[in-house]
Amino acid sequence: MNIEMTLNGKLAKAEIEPGTLLLDLLRSLGCYSVKRGCETSNCGLCTVWMDGVPTLSCSVLAARADGHEITTLEGVREEAEAFGAFLAAEGADQCGFCSPGLIMNVLAMERELESPAMDEIREYLAGNLCRCTGYAGQMRAIEKYLNRKKEA
Repeated sequence: MNIEMTLNGKLAKAEIEPGTLLLDLLRSLGCYSVKRGCETSNCGLCTVWMDGVPTLSCSVLAARADGHEITTLEGVREEAEAFGAFLAAEGADQCGFCSPGLIMNVLAMERELESPAMDEIREYLAGNLCRCTGYAGQMRAIEKYLNRKKEA
């Protein structure tokens, strides 16, 4: 089966098997920020944007991406680096395995919600699991990142 999609702003064509997961297709196309974690759609490591909406690529068949716009961390590098600096400043990057999915969701949240309260942030990010930080540093980084424009 042949599909076409816009991947990080560029046309991408691929020949896939009907059961190919979007996660596996993206990794085969060099998007290594997309990671396999739980394989049950519960950890958020595989988060990408499909037409601007956070999507768990481990639970979407690659065929569903046909004709759609897919964005991975590689496609939002500058924004990701800006937020990553806030994570590092708070000591919240630890091993970094969960960071790509978390960053994709934080950037999506910033686009979607205007001045979210901490409860809204926690709810929005509830599907992002981290096994080593304890979340306190991440939450401080997110709050500082979202407030950076107010303080400038």
